[in-house]
Amino acid sequence: MSGAAETNRDGTALPQFKQLMGHPQPLWMLFMSEFWERFAFYGIRWALVLYIVAQFHGGSPTGQASANLTYGSYLALVYAVAIFGGYVADKVIGYQRSILTGAVFMATGLFLITLPDPTIFKLGLSTIVVGNGLFKPNISTIVGKCYSAGDERRDSGFTIFYMGINAGAFLSPLFTGWLADQVFGTEAMPAYKVVFLAAGVGMLISLVWFYIGRRQLQGIGAPLPDQQNRMRVLYVILGGVVTVPIVFALLAVGGKNLQWVLSAMFLGLSAMLLIEGIKDGAVARDKTIAMLLIFVFNIMFWMFFEQAGSSFTFLADQIVNRQFGSWTFPTGWFQSVNAVAIILFAPIVAWVWVALSKVNANPSIPRKFGLGLIFNGLAFLLLMYALSSLLNPADNKIPFWTLVAVYLIQSIGELCLSPIGLSMVTKLAPVRLVGLGMGGWFLSTGIGNNLSGIFASEVSGEGGMTTTSALSGYTFGFWALTIAGLILLIAAPRVQKLMHGVK
Repeated sequence: MSGAAETNRDGTALPQFKQLMGHPQPLWMLFMSEFWERFAFYGIRWALVLYIVAQFHGGSPTGQASANLTYGSYLALVYAVAIFGGYVADKVIGYQRSILTGAVFMATGLFLITLPDPTIFKLGLSTIVVGNGLFKPNISTIVGKCYSAGDERRDSGFTIFYMGINAGAFLSPLFTGWLADQVFGTEAMPAYKVVFLAAGVGMLISLVWFYIGRRQLQGIGAPLPDQQNRMRVLYVILGGVVTVPIVFALLAVGGKNLQWVLSAMFLGLSAMLLIEGIKDGAVARDKTIAMLLIFVFNIMFWMFFEQAGSSFTFLADQIVNRQFGSWTFPTGWFQSVNAVAIILFAPIVAWVWVALSKVNANPSIPRKFGLGLIFNGLAFLLLMYALSSLLNPADNKIPFWTLVAVYLIQSIGELCLSPIGLSMVTKLAPVRLVGLGMGGWFLSTGIGNNLSGIFASEVSGEGGMTTTSALSGYTFGFWALTIAGLILLIAAPRVQKLMHGVK
C-alpha cells in the first residue's frame, strides 16, 4: 500500500492514494486518458498510407513508396519530439500542464488532416507530432510517479496501463473502419475524412477526461514552485506553434535525410543522460549505460514491428486473401489484431513473469528484450513461408490466417519488450532527468519507425509491392531480428550487471 512515508525515486513524498484493484486509484484515470488518446492515434493509423496513395497519387501503386516514407517519417517524428516534451515537463511547466497542452495540439492536427490538400495534410500531421511529443512521454512518467521507489507492483501497473493503450488501439480501427467502409463510404471508396474526424473527437475526450481527473493525482506531476507562472504555458504554446513548421520541413525531406537528424538527436540526448549519470556516481552511470544499450536494440525491434502501418497494410490490401464468401474483411481491421492479442495475452505474460520470479527464474530485462526480438523475427519467418509456399496460384494471394498469425506472434514479442521498457526507464534514468529519459525511449522508437518507412519503401519498390519484393524484404527482416535477438541474449548477463540489481 502507498503511504505518506513512501517516496518516489526523486525523494519526494508519495501521497496516500486510495487503492483500486490493487493499484493506486490514479492509474485507472490515466488508463482511460491514454485509452482515448490512443483511440485517436490508432484511429487514423490504418488509413494514412491508403489515403495518401488514393488522394495524392490517384490510386497508383507507384505512390506506395512515397506513402511508406511519409508514414515512417511521421511516426518517427511523433516519438522523436517526445524528448523535448519530456524536457518541457521536467524543467518548464510540469507534467500535467504538458499533457493538457499536448492534447490541444493533437486535436487541432487531427481536424486539420481532414482537409484534402497535401500541404495542409502534412501541416496537420506536424501539429499532431508536436502535441504527441508533449503528451505521450509525460503521461507514462506520471504512471511511474504513482508508485514508491521499491514498489514491486510497478511493472504490473505499467502492463495494466499498456492494456489501456491497446484497448483504444483495438476499438478505433474497427469503429473508424466501419464508418469509412460501411456508413459514409464503401470498401472501394472509403470515407477517410470521417476517420480523421472521429479520431479528433476521441482526442477531445482524452483532453476533458484528464483535465477533470487530474485532481486524483494529489499534486503528482503538478508544476514545481518555480514552474507555477502561467505565462510559461503560453511560452510553450508559442514554442509549439514555432516548432510545427520545423517538423513540417523534416516531414517533407523524410527518409534517409531525416535519419541523419534523428541520429544526431539520439547522440546528443545520450550524451546529456550520460553526463547526468556520471555526476550522480558510478552506479547511476552504469544504469544509464545499460539503458542506452537497450535503446539501441529497441530501434531494431520497431524498425520491423512498424511494418504494420506501412508495408503490411499494402500486403493485406493486395496479397492477402480477405474474401469470406461475398464479404470482404476490411483492410483496416487487421490493425486491431495486435491490440486484441495484447489485451488477451498481457495478463498471461504478466502472470508468467510473477510466477517465474517466485522460483527465481524471471528473465532479466535484457533477456526479455532479446526474446521480444526473437518473437518478432519468428513472425517474419512465417511470412517467408507463406510467400514462398502458400501462394494460391489462382489469385497469387496468401491465406488470411497467415497475416493474423504474424500479428499475434509480433504481439508476444511486444509484450516482452514495450511495457517493460517504459518501467525500465523510470528505474534506470538519472533521477533528475526521468522525463528526458522517457523521451529517449520514444526517440529510439522513433528512429526505428523512420527506418521502418525506409525499409517498407524498399519492399514496395518503385512500382508497388509484389510477392517477390515482399519475400525478399521479409527474409532480410527475419535474419536481422534473429541475429540481434541472439546477440542480446548472449550479452544479457553483462548488461544486467550494469543495472546494479534493477529488475
